[in-house]
Amino acid sequence: MPLFAITVFLSAFLLFQVQPIVAKMILPWFGGSSSVWSVCMVFFQVELLLGYAYVHFLHSTLSLRRQLQTHAGLLLISLIALPVAANPDWKGTALAHPSLNVLAVLATAVGAPYLLLSTTGPLMQAWLARAADAGGVQAQPYRLYALSNLASMLALLTYPVLVEPRWAVQLQASFWSLGYAAFVLACLGVVAFTWKKIPGTLDPQLPQAAPTSAKAPSWGDCLLWLGLAATASILLLALTRHMTQDVAPVPFLWVLPLGIYLLSFILCFDAPQFYLRPMYLISLPFALIWLDRVVDMVGMSAPILVALLSISLFIFCMVCHGELVRRKPPVQHLTLFYLMISLGGALGGLLVGLVAPAVFNAYFELPIGLFLMAALVVILLWREYRLPTRTLLVVALVVYGVRLGTISTGYVEGYRVVVRNFYGQLRIEDREDQVLGPVRAMFHGRIIHGEEALAPTFQNQPTSYYCVGSGIERVIRSLPIEPARKIGVIGLGAGTLAAYGRTGDVMRIYEINEQVLDLARTEFNYLKRSQAEVVPVLGDGRLMLEREPSQQFDLLVLDAFSGDSIPTHLVTLEAIEIYLRHLKPGGILAFHTTNTYLDLRPVMAAAAQAFDRSALAYTWIPDAQFPLCRRSEWTVLQPTTTAGSPSVSDWERLPVKANFKPWTDSYSNLLGILR
Repeated sequence: MPLFAITVFLSAFLLFQVQPIVAKMILPWFGGSSSVWSVCMVFFQVELLLGYAYVHFLHSTLSLRRQLQTHAGLLLISLIALPVAANPDWKGTALAHPSLNVLAVLATAVGAPYLLLSTTGPLMQAWLARAADAGGVQAQPYRLYALSNLASMLALLTYPVLVEPRWAVQLQASFWSLGYAAFVLACLGVVAFTWKKIPGTLDPQLPQAAPTSAKAPSWGDCLLWLGLAATASILLLALTRHMTQDVAPVPFLWVLPLGIYLLSFILCFDAPQFYLRPMYLISLPFALIWLDRVVDMVGMSAPILVALLSISLFIFCMVCHGELVRRKPPVQHLTLFYLMISLGGALGGLLVGLVAPAVFNAYFELPIGLFLMAALVVILLWREYRLPTRTLLVVALVVYGVRLGTISTGYVEGYRVVVRNFYGQLRIEDREDQVLGPVRAMFHGRIIHGEEALAPTFQNQPTSYYCVGSGIERVIRSLPIEPARKIGVIGLGAGTLAAYGRTGDVMRIYEINEQVLDLARTEFNYLKRSQAEVVPVLGDGRLMLEREPSQQFDLLVLDAFSGDSIPTHLVTLEAIEIYLRHLKPGGILAFHTTNTYLDLRPVMAAAAQAFDRSALAYTWIPDAQFPLCRRSEWTVLQPTTTAGSPSVSDWERLPVKANFKPWTDSYSNLLGILR
């Protein structure tokens, strides 16, 4: 048992440690979008499904000796894939088919080792059960499943705390490769040990037949297992998307929900008494009801938002996985049980990660997951109650379904345009302002990414975070009038900054999302009315600048938001080094740092110090004269030898925070900058 346990623990730890490593490695290649993690989860869940299908095939069709031979051979072959590393040739391929390209780069980087790791848990349990049964010993293979989930959770929780802050991502991958080689040796040791312990009475040519007393699971059992697993997977990914889009797409917010998901597995499979069924079933309606309020609350602090979403997810997962354990089959059918669980997880992941962005124009997957959760509970309780209670359950389900339908229509109703793709959802809203008349706004998530007053009186007037008096207006005003200016912008939005262009100016605007560019051209007027020559560049701004010769910008503006989060790969030292190469001597680098949840000032100050620059910040609170102006925070990085023009001389000089480590592509500390 110890040898089996060590192998299972090591495999599960490596299985989940590699997920944030590879995801972080490729995040900058695909625009820093929160969808990168969702697609990564799809890949890992499908790989897990293939691994469990492989185990079920071995267990059902091959003798124990043939299983050992086959698996040992594949383990040795998989060593060819080491060391794991994402091929940099995939950089910049996001525009055409980003989801498919993420899957492809993962398959080439870690596909074979991950597949072999995914087989270990159920395979070890099946071998242990067969060997123990042949030797007349009672085994508890399901406890190995709980152990694997414990190792998985430890891998996830140690990554943002111990691994990510200490080592560059390439070094992390090298250490992981060494760990995989150690796992192969341990697994080969299990193969050798099991081979020696096979009783001579075991037919080496045929699989061990399951005892006739073990009743085969019905189709209804399989569908229920699949539904419970799929629902937990849908809610996991939908709530993770909500966290990462509106806070930040960083490993901590990837691993926290997944750690909660795995914790529920551990509690339910290793200690089923922790699934206090009455308590969780009573808590479930409250979680379902408050969740639809939580996701619509604006201005909630990040810790409270994350805590409420995490508590809800924990309740959902405990119900799904607790009910799975209550219905687990005898050990003779455990490979089918795990196959159904992995199939459900993969189907849930495919819905959220691939199908929803391509088919839905809003985030309908969350209401779908919530309704499935409620419907499954009604199904589970159906046989336990008589007609009056059954009627109440059905009525409650219908009422809740209507409520979710109302929420879902609210995602799209009343908007002029609603579109969605890999990079998120965009909505165009028209409204009437008492002072300005018709107003049009672009929303990405819940955050306004540009507004325009459409009346002729206010044509081409900058709005929202870019009004006259805002930090960016003061920076642009500080630039010399002659000669003509060259301004670069990463992040288009509605194109508001184009309103500051003058005749002869060139404004080169980088935008990764083609839908944003289409809407800025067709629904707003800033680009078409600008006096400057506006040059849109479709692609990730950082990657485009990395490939281009120096543009010699007088000003380069970083204004790339995803919901209420700023892609972290755009504010690292590596990224800033690229930006500085494109500035004229004395040129200014400006960052839009308005954020509900994150205080980016320490990041800016540390980066400025690394490049011998000064970080100056300006927070602007508008008066009520122009209703479309919004509070904004802007930070500029300028050479320390530059005294600064009068337009920026009164800005706050940001001090370097003690013991604050600058962010790099390999390191970012979200916890250190939460508001």
